Amino acid sequence: MALSERLSRFLARKGITYQQLETEPVANLDAAVLASGKPQHDFIKATLLIDINGVVMVVHRFDSTLDMDAVHQFTGRRLQPLTARQTSRLFGDCDAGFVPPIGAAWELPVLVDEDVVTAESVIFSGGTDHSLVEMDSRAFRLAQAGARQGHLVIRGQGVEDREALTLEDVADKLQKLYRLPPMPALALRILRLTANTEATAKELAELIEFDPSMTAQIMRYARSALFNYPGQINSVQEAVTRVLGFDRVAHIALGIASVRAFDVPRGGMLGMDNFWRHSLYCAFLCQNLAAYSGRDKGLAYLCGLLHNFGLLLVGHLFPSEFEELNALREINPEASMHSLEQEVFGHSERQDILAVGHGAIGGILHRLWQLPEAVIKAAGMHQHIGYHGEHEEYVQMVQLANAILKERGIGDELNPDDLPALVESLGLRADVLERVQSDMDQVASDLDVLASSLAS
Repeated sequence: MALSERLSRFLARKGITYQQLETEPVANLDAAVLASGKPQHDFIKATLLIDINGVVMVVHRFDSTLDMDAVHQFTGRRLQPLTARQTSRLFGDCDAGFVPPIGAAWELPVLVDEDVVTAESVIFSGGTDHSLVEMDSRAFRLAQAGARQGHLVIRGQGVEDREALTLEDVADKLQKLYRLPPMPALALRILRLTANTEATAKELAELIEFDPSMTAQIMRYARSALFNYPGQINSVQEAVTRVLGFDRVAHIALGIASVRAFDVPRGGMLGMDNFWRHSLYCAFLCQNLAAYSGRDKGLAYLCGLLHNFGLLLVGHLFPSEFEELNALREINPEASMHSLEQEVFGHSERQDILAVGHGAIGGILHRLWQLPEAVIKAAGMHQHIGYHGEHEEYVQMVQLANAILKERGIGDELNPDDLPALVESLGLRADVLERVQSDMDQVASDLDVLASSLAS
C-alpha cells in the first residue's frame, strides 16, 4: 500500500478526493520534495507538539518554521516538540519522518496556519517513504474539518533546537571574538557626571556644549511643544534649569552620545529611524508610568530610552544577519522578535552567541558600559514576559510601554503580553492606561519630529 493504512482508510471513509504521486524510496521528506520536481512552496508538513494535556498537530508550509510564541498565545499551552520515539509510537503505520499532516486520521486536534488555508492546492507526505498526496483546496478543507486556523509561523528557513549558553558564556564569547564598541567618550563623561550628586546644571551644559550637534538637538528638544515653555531658551543651561531638568537632559544626551558607537542603517522597521522613534515613545511612556506608580521617573525614562541597544549592537557587529532580520520583521509583522532572532541566528555560525536575543545582548553591553543596574535589567529582560526579580518594576514598565506601542504600530516588540497582569504588578489603577495613552497622543507629533532629528 502506497499510503499509510490509517490515512488511506480516513480519506476513503470521508470520500475525499486526492491524487497519489508515487516516488522512488527516499531517506526523508526533504529528499521527497526535491525528487518530486514540484515547487517547494506547494508542500506542507506536520509538526507535532505535546504537553500534559496531550498531542497537537500543527500543519504549515514546508518552507516555514513555527513561531512557538505565537502557538503559545493562540493555544494558551506551553507545548514542546514530540521526540522521534514518541512520534514513531503514535504513527506506527507510517515510515519514520513521513507523518501526513491530516491529524483527524489519528484523532488528533489540529492547528492549521493561515497560509496553508489560502493555498489553491497542497502536496504532502502520504505516510511512506515512496508516496506523496496532492489535494485541491476544497478536498483539503474537508480533510481538516474542525481544525483551528491562525498565523502560526515564521516564513524562511527552518532552525534546529540547540542548547543555549548562559549569559555569562555569551558575554565572555562576545568579548573574546568581537571588538565591542566602547562607550563613546562624551557618553562616558556624561555618565560620570550624573553619578556625582553635587554636579550642577552649569557643568552639564558645558559638557554638552562641547558638541555642537548635541547642543542643537537638546535645544530643539527644549523648544518643542512637548514642554510648551512660553519664554525664550538661549542656552543649554537655560534648557536644563528652566525647562527640562538635570536628569532629563543628562539622559537624552547620554542616549544621543551612546548611539554614536553603532553603525546601523537608517531604513527598515529595525533601522535607526524607527529605533529612535520607538525609544523616545517608550521613554516617554515609562516616565509617565513611573509617575503614576511612584517610581523614579528619570531612571524609568533612561530604561525606556536605552532598552533596545542590543538591536543596535547586533546591527553593528553583524550587518548581513541584521539585514536578514530587518527583512523578516517586514514580512512577519505579527511574529515576536525572539522568534525572528531564533530564525536568523539559530542556524547561523553565530547561533551559540546570538540566539539568546537582542535583549540579553543589550544587557551585556550595558553592564560592560557600567550603566545603572535597572537599565541593565530593563534591556536584558524586556523580552521575558512574566519576569520577576531584581528591578522587575522597571522591566515591567518597559514591557507595558512596548505593549501599548504595539497597538499603535510603533516598535519591534511583538511578544505576547498580558496588559492586566503588568498593570496589576505595577500597582496601577485600570484607568492609568487610558491616561498615559492620552498624554502620549497629545505629544506624538513632537516625538516624531524629535526622533527624525536624532536619527539624521
